[in-house]
This record gives sequence, structure tokens and C-alpha cells, in this order.
Amino acid sequence: VRFPEDLEDDNTTFNPEYSHQVFGDDEVAFGYKGLKILLYYIAGNLSTFFRIEYTSKVNEKFDCVEADDVESKIREIIPPGFCTNTDDFVSLLEKEVNFKPFGMLLHTYSIHNEEAGEDITYQIYKADMTCPGFREYHERLQTFLMWFIETASFIDVDDERWNYFLVFEKYNKDGATLFATVGYMTVYNYYVYPDKTRPRVSQMLILPPFQGEGHGAQLLETVHRYYMSSPTVLDITAEDPSENYVKLRDFVLVKLCQDLLCFSPVKLMQGFSQEMVTEAQQKLKINKQHTRRVYEILRLRATNMGDAEQSRSYRLDVKRRLIGPYKKKQRELAKMRRCLRPEEMTNQLNQIDLNMQREQLEETFQQLVSDYRRVLERLAQA
Repeated sequence: VRFPEDLEDDNTTFNPEYSHQVFGDDEVAFGYKGLKILLYYIAGNLSTFFRIEYTSKVNEKFDCVEADDVESKIREIIPPGFCTNTDDFVSLLEKEVNFKPFGMLLHTYSIHNEEAGEDITYQIYKADMTCPGFREYHERLQTFLMWFIETASFIDVDDERWNYFLVFEKYNKDGATLFATVGYMTVYNYYVYPDKTRPRVSQMLILPPFQGEGHGAQLLETVHRYYMSSPTVLDITAEDPSENYVKLRDFVLVKLCQDLLCFSPVKLMQGFSQEMVTEAQQKLKINKQHTRRVYEILRLRATNMGDAEQSRSYRLDVKRRLIGPYKKKQRELAKMRRCLRPEEMTNQLNQIDLNMQREQLEETFQQLVSDYRRVLERLAQA
């Protein structure tokens, strides 16, 4: 909500992607007819307005069943101090002009908005719990995780090893410049013996109204650049990354790596090398596993897949990496042969069909190439 009229505007409304963490695996609130759960946030500081509406509700006295306590379930995840009536919320909205982003400005960028017919400016900040008001703001911000990240959980904000990166949109209201929350990322700094840290991305969320505009890539690249300047950082990883996050990371890392000398077309055609691992880690804080994916994507760009020899060479190179888990299985079988009775061994072998392995390998390879092509298409448009 930026303006009072947004309260009545369905265009500013978006629905949760998940609700199982609040309402159970069936995602059902029992006992209501025409149930509406209304959660409004002021665009900048995220002051909250919460109300429940329904046309009717089962009654324990007459229907012999009890309706779910929806209000209590929501109260468990939103911090206290929220508004319950419109007038209080609108009066808070008038004070929004005083809200300013928290922490240190890292990056400013613009994106052209077709609807508005102009460029809109966005800024990325790094904050921590010492910033006045940030703790309370973060409590409100993290409630979005429950609705948009499938396995979300709230973090221990008293642990000083957390870093917070925030994206804001600058907009004008009655001649004043205001800020709207776009998204954020939390990063935990793990200790690596003897004197390094390994930042690990824990949570990343771009709010639905801003998704698909490139903010995720801007945020991830800014975070990488922030850590790249630190001599104590070993490399940057992610905790249990989603499929979408992996695609985003592929794009950002390839964009960062493409100008390194070790990824020149000539060197790419010579195969994956230790030089690539070393340079990507030292200059860009990218680990070996991610560097290998970057190499495969850039080598695909340098390969003429219409040339039978080049295509075959690329396919074999990628499949040699993909076959690793299958080779591990073969080693496990060799161990089994030494300690299992013949009939037990036959049973194990029946579970592993070599033809099926080949089919799975080819399928995985084709899917990978398809994903890599999408990264390259996006890179060409960037």
C-alpha cells in the first residue's frame, strides 16, 4: 500500500504461493463461508493491517463442530503492534514519508517500466541489527517467507554472523521521494579454518509485484560484488537452493566470469582446468562446483553444435561429469560382490539396469543443455 486508494485496488493485491506452514498440508481453514484473510503492508516500513472477514461460521453450540482459529494462526507469524482498523492504518501511511532505507547503500540501478513509460530507480542496501528500527522492520519483512518459500523458517537475529541485503524502489508521492520494499536476501557467514569465512545465502525473496523484472539478478550480483572485495572470504554458497535460484545463479555467475581470461573460447575448447577453478575463486569467490557449471555454459556458447565432432566432444565432456554418481554405484556394487551371497547379489543387480542408466544420462544431459541455452539467451539480452 502506497496510497489510501490502494486498499480498495485489487491490482495491488497478490495471493500466497504456499499456506501449508500456517494451515497444514491440506492448506484448509475449516468452518467458514466466504472467508477472506486481509493482510495489508505499507510499501516502505511494512507496518501491517490485519483483518478477517467471512459471511458465516460454524457454531459449536448448533453445529457441534468448532471452526479453526484462523486469527490465532496468523498472529503466530505476524509481530504484535499491527492495525485492526482502516483509519489507524491510513494515519500510519501519512507518516511513510519519514521512512528511509536501513544500512549502507551498495548499488543503484534503473529499469524501464512500460506501464509508467519511464525509468524507475532501485537501490540495494546492506543492513544489520545495529541499524535503528531494523529489527522491528525485519520482523515484519520475514512474514512474507511463510507465504512464498516452501520450507521457510525465521532466523536467529541475535546471531551477529547474519548479513541482510535489501532492495527498495524509489517513488514520488506529492513531490516527496519515498521508498518501497522490493525484496531481500539473508546471508550467513560460516567460519572456515584458519582465517576465512564462507558466506552462505539462506533466504532470498523478491515480492510478487516485482518478480520477473530482473531484481533477483541485480541483488545476487551486488551481494557477490560486496563479498568479492573481502580478502577473508573463501567462496559464496547457498543453503538448499531452489531450481529457480540455481537458474538465477547460473546467469549471474556466467555474466561475472565471461570476461576472465581463463574462460576465453580457446581455453574453453581445451576443457575444464584448475586455472578456471583458481581464478574464479580468487577473483569472484566462486567455488569449484559452480565454476564447472559456468565452464559448461560458456563452452556451449563457444561450441558449434552443428559440427558433429565439436558436438560429440562437448557431450562426452559433460557426460563424464554426470556419470560420476553412476560410477559411484558401480564401486558400491564391487564392494557388495565381496560380502554378499550370490542370491543377494542378483537381487541388487536386478535393481540396476544399465540401459536405464544410459537413458537417464541422456535425458539429464538434454535437460541441462536446455537450461544452459536459456541462460545464454538471457545473457545475450542483458
